[in-house]
Amino acid sequence: MEATKKQRLYTTSTFLERKLMVAYPPGKGRIVLRTELDWDKDQEPIEVSEDGSISTFLLRIDQPFLYFKACLLGNDGSVTWSPGPNKLVLMEEKAQRIFYPYFFSSEKGRFSDLITFPSKILGRDHLLRVYVPPGYDENTLATYPVAFFQDGQNLFFPEEAFMGNTWEINETSATLRMMSAVEDFVIIGIQSGDRMKEYTAPGYQDYARSLAEEIVPKAQEKLRIGNHRRYRSVWGSSLGGVVSFYTVWQHPDVFGVGVCMSSTFSHKDNLIERVLHEPAPDVAFYLDSGWPDDNYEVTMAMAMALASRGWTYGHNFLHLVFPKAVHDEASWGTRLHLPMQFLNGAVARAARVGAQVLGDAPMKKQVKKPAGKKSPSKKKAARVRDEI
Repeated sequence: MEATKKQRLYTTSTFLERKLMVAYPPGKGRIVLRTELDWDKDQEPIEVSEDGSISTFLLRIDQPFLYFKACLLGNDGSVTWSPGPNKLVLMEEKAQRIFYPYFFSSEKGRFSDLITFPSKILGRDHLLRVYVPPGYDENTLATYPVAFFQDGQNLFFPEEAFMGNTWEINETSATLRMMSAVEDFVIIGIQSGDRMKEYTAPGYQDYARSLAEEIVPKAQEKLRIGNHRRYRSVWGSSLGGVVSFYTVWQHPDVFGVGVCMSSTFSHKDNLIERVLHEPAPDVAFYLDSGWPDDNYEVTMAMAMALASRGWTYGHNFLHLVFPKAVHDEASWGTRLHLPMQFLNGAVARAARVGAQVLGDAPMKKQVKKPAGKKSPSKKKAARVRDEI
């Protein structure tokens, strides 16, 4: 292969090769690639799975990366390009992740209506809103990690949010998608009830049980999300960060990661003492705060407690501080891209392949889907997704 005549800034002394797996439901045509080597030339797969759902391509170029687009050659002779920016593939990465393109869907994700979900444990209704990424409804082979967010009313829409300020999660997700930096999440926003009661001790005991025993099984039934705790994370800020930490610590058989931003540790909870004295569960944490008036000291204390008990910085926990950042939704939204990259970034995921981290160690139990509710993902796609 030879590159087009444009001058290239980055080159390697040898040609690099890697495989790329692309999954798309069969029946609408066949998948080819167009790459920056020649945007007008189809690159054919070297292998197609027996059922036609997975096409494997061999890439070869003398630079460390390659931009590409998946194209669908229709049965009627049409050529449909996948929408949005060009996708980035890193030549040094092992071929263990699958790319799931879409061709006929909007570049924007989709929000559910507000869902009322009864909780027997809490004796009240939950109010939930779900965000699914672009292509979710079209490429039914794909499964996704799921992020459960506290204070879900503050995530998406100003008319629902506290003082009209949202986290702008969908915008951050879209930017990271354009960068090819992070794989997509399904996001479930759980609107808060009595925060002071349910996000602190002892009320967070029942709230966490409701999340683990009521909301998670329903999400597994209704959504195409990974059926493994490493794909389930719990997110929150302030008191929401406290209940997120508690939930993951208390239910490590259900959740793999807690994302706790500006958390009020030691205000109506004993979580630092529990970290220091209880057996350490196999879970991971992202902690951060602003400074000076954003629960800086107690967040630092919790991070130090985790470090003292054997959590490895940058591996299964991360702690960051943001000078002059304040305690509000705008600040949390601004740095949201960091825990997203920590959990699901392309490089982070590649670094954890084969490592017992983020819920990858053997579990006590799994959340089972009800009979007859099987994922439409093909066996090979599901197997490869589970391995990473």
